[in-house]
This record gives sequence, structure tokens and C-alpha cells, in this order.
Amino acid sequence: MSTTAISNAVGKLERELAVRLFNRTTRSVSLTHAGRIFVAQIKPAFEGIQKAMDTARSQQETPSGTLRINAFATAAREIMVPLILTYMQRYPQVHIDLVTEGRLVDVVAAGFDLGVRRADLVPSDAIAIPLGQMQRIAIVASPGFFKDKAIPQVPQELLAYPCVRGRLPNGALLQWRFEKDGQELRLDVDGPITLDEASLARIAVTNGVGIGYLMEPDVREDIAAGRLVRILEDWTPTLPPLCLYYSNRRNSSAAFKTFIALTRDFAAGRLR
Repeated sequence: MSTTAISNAVGKLERELAVRLFNRTTRSVSLTHAGRIFVAQIKPAFEGIQKAMDTARSQQETPSGTLRINAFATAAREIMVPLILTYMQRYPQVHIDLVTEGRLVDVVAAGFDLGVRRADLVPSDAIAIPLGQMQRIAIVASPGFFKDKAIPQVPQELLAYPCVRGRLPNGALLQWRFEKDGQELRLDVDGPITLDEASLARIAVTNGVGIGYLMEPDVREDIAAGRLVRILEDWTPTLPPLCLYYSNRRNSSAAFKTFIALTRDFAAGRLR
């Protein structure tokens, strides 16, 4: 900033305050009494601004601060260990604020840095990183559920069985969708309980309440351990893969950049 510009700015300030801040001669410039009081009072504010600027600059260089991520609960469980916890181990100065909810939100308007959703639910103007293979639905029941019942061989037979129904974030009941050999079928099942959270549905199904329609990752371990049995697998539909996505108005912080880099490594199978 030039000397002339500084002089003009000081003059403008003095006019606004209606007080002289500097004594001026042809050889020197010094603060007036009012000027010394003014400087003493604004100095802490300027130091605070400088500190804030230094902190902001440091976040461009060293990963720190908070990253806010919005995800479906199932998606969050899928990435928690391999991605979120790995990132936290590598960058302990970054705080992760992970919010899970079923409804679709505008991540930018809601104050999030990143979102995790199925690819078909990602906004068209967002930048997305696919995180894996196609998702699958699993139709499951407890082993004891079929002790005195025949195992359904086609989806329509589910209408004769108690099922654990699901409620969508918009309040509508979830239709169970099936597909096989190009044929698609949707059913409105019946049952003794309706739930809006996958973990609660899993509990109900494992306790023999009825047949469940759940995301495969949510029951994978239960199936492997024999706590649940899978049925109608040849009718199980596939869903688009999960994606991590963010606004094209890119966050330039070091925390954001390193998280994106780690996500790309995870997606490419390069994490060890």
C-alpha cells in the first residue's frame, strides 16, 4: 500500500471520528493523545484478527479443524472403519462430525463438507467418488422362523407371512422391490411392526418377529454367523454403489484435501 493511500485512509478516518489522531510536521508524524488512546483500544482487536488469519492460513497447510459429513446410517457403517477411522489415525488434529439421517439433505445449505449416498441420489451438480461395488438387498429371517413354515420360493408368497415393514423418511411405507430375468415386482407386505431405522429392523428380524428387507451390509455378519438365513436371493435387486460427494465449490482446507485424497485411495483399493 502506498504512502499516499495510507495518508488518505488516515485522513478519512480522522474525518469520520471528528478527531485528529496524528501530529504532522514537514519532518515527522506522531500520535496525538487521542491517537494513542485509539491505538491502545484497537490493538487487541487487530491482534485477534491477525491470529484468526494465521489460524485460517495454517488450515490450508496442516490438516486441522472440523470436517462435517452427512450419510445414511448404512453408508456410515460401511465407511466407518476403513475410511473414517483410518483418516482419524493419520490426521489426529482433525475432528470428524459424522451425522447420520435417512432424509436427503442439501449438504451445502445444511453446513456439511461432504455427503455419502447411493450414486443415484447424488445431486447432479456435485462431484462424486464411487466407493465400491453395487449394493444389494437381503431378504432375511431368523433360523427358527421357518421351523413350522415353508420357505417362500417366489416373492408373492411373502404376502402370507408376517414381515417387518419399513417407513421411509418422507413417511411413506417402503415397497419391497424384486427383480429377476428382467422382470420387476413390487410388493406391499404386511406385518406386526413398522420401523424407520435399519438397526431396529435387524433386531426385530433376528428375534423372529418376521421377514426383513434390509441392506446386505447391515446383515452380512448375521448371515455369516447363522443368526439370519437369506431367502429369495435370486430375486434380490441390486442398487447403485455408494458415493462420497461434495460441492463443486471446493473447500480448500488441508483437512478437506487430505480426506478426498484418502477417499480416492480407498476407492481404488490402495489403502493398507
